[in-house]
Amino acid sequence: QVQLVESGGGLVQPGGSLRLSCTGSGLSLDNYATGWFRRAPGKEHEAVSVITSSDGTTYYADSVRGRFTISRDNAKNTVYLEMSSLKPEDTAVYHCVAESALRLGVWMSPFEYDYWGQGTQVTVSA
Repeated sequence: QVQLVESGGGLVQPGGSLRLSCTGSGLSLDNYATGWFRRAPGKEHEAVSVITSSDGTTYYADSVRGRFTISRDNAKNTVYLEMSSLKPEDTAVYHCVAESALRLGVWMSPFEYDYWGQGTQVTVSA
């Protein structure tokens, strides 16, 4: 019943921009810490960014800070990830995640999140 559906992935050139969207169904995302993980080929899930349900505090991986921006539109029950200055190493499947009681000290752990979207492919290549 609870689903997170991502969209917006695709092929983009290095230095380009892309916006990912995650729309929730069966849950109101404003009650959850929501964010994004990514998984590159041959690698484990990497935390990208999270926005909390309580006060909207945002967290970013060092590798994306200053280039990516996470936001949430409660009216649309959607969380976004604006990505700019994209690099080939950003290539991955990006998953939307949600957790009702996130332990912020371990926000980067994929095991902390109860809900995962199926993912959307982002490919950064010339």
